[in-house]
Amino acid sequence: MNDEKRSFLLMLRNGDAQARSLGQDICSWLAERGVQGALCEHRVGGGLEACQPADGRPFDMVLVLGGDGTFIGVARVCLRLNIPVLGLNLGRVGFLAEGAGTWPQRLEALLAGRYSLSRRICLHYDVMRKGQSAASGVAVNDVVVSRGDMARLIRLSVLRKGERVGSMRADGLIVSTPTGSTAYGYSAGGPLVYPELAAFCLTPVCPFLNTFGPMVLPADEPLNVIVEEPRSEVRMTVDGQRAFPLESGDEVRLTRSPQDLIMAQTAGCSSYFAKLANKGFFTQR
Repeated sequence: MNDEKRSFLLMLRNGDAQARSLGQDICSWLAERGVQGALCEHRVGGGLEACQPADGRPFDMVLVLGGDGTFIGVARVCLRLNIPVLGLNLGRVGFLAEGAGTWPQRLEALLAGRYSLSRRICLHYDVMRKGQSAASGVAVNDVVVSRGDMARLIRLSVLRKGERVGSMRADGLIVSTPTGSTAYGYSAGGPLVYPELAAFCLTPVCPFLNTFGPMVLPADEPLNVIVEEPRSEVRMTVDGQRAFPLESGDEVRLTRSPQDLIMAQTAGCSSYFAKLANKGFFTQR
């Protein structure tokens, strides 16, 4: 049993009428039970500042109403709150979120303390350009360094703790967390990594002559991805939601974020391996 939850921050995608309607129903349901619920839209920049608890105390949990994309975006913003996050799926995939159709049972479990917590590492990135930081932030799923619109291979090298791991000519490189290993990394031929491990997953995208294979490395030391491409356009994408142009000589420094993602899971949620089977990653007999 975990602590009972008595205040919830409900985050939903900006302009999503279905999510807003569900959020209003949940807030009314919570109010009938003497539990606080605050509805907040997730926007560029977060939107958390307008969603402060009425009594000034921190919220006990974040509920995300939407699909996996909304969940990742909200989780990235809410990491600094250091409280559990639970998704109610209104999207197509729903690998990270739970079924929204049974939300009363799931909230009853949260109110009674019948839930588990899964702690997931996240990535902190810092783009160093000529000795200064050009961009920084956090990724829940992955950081991707890839070519631009032109179909040309780019040159990248990877260092760990100052030691050269290898170099490549490829369409790009995906550095993912175990949580993100089921996303773009898996589609590009990377491994499935159990989500609660502390590891970085490196997956090259279409490497020339297969000169750099997928790797799983401990997350206790930083990784540096250096752009060695002098001519073609190169960009960095964070969780498939934010993009930054990179220049030749830029160094993307990747470390474990000081804050982990804390995911809440109710008793009715499928196990990790059942989800893999249900979503078609492999079959079970």
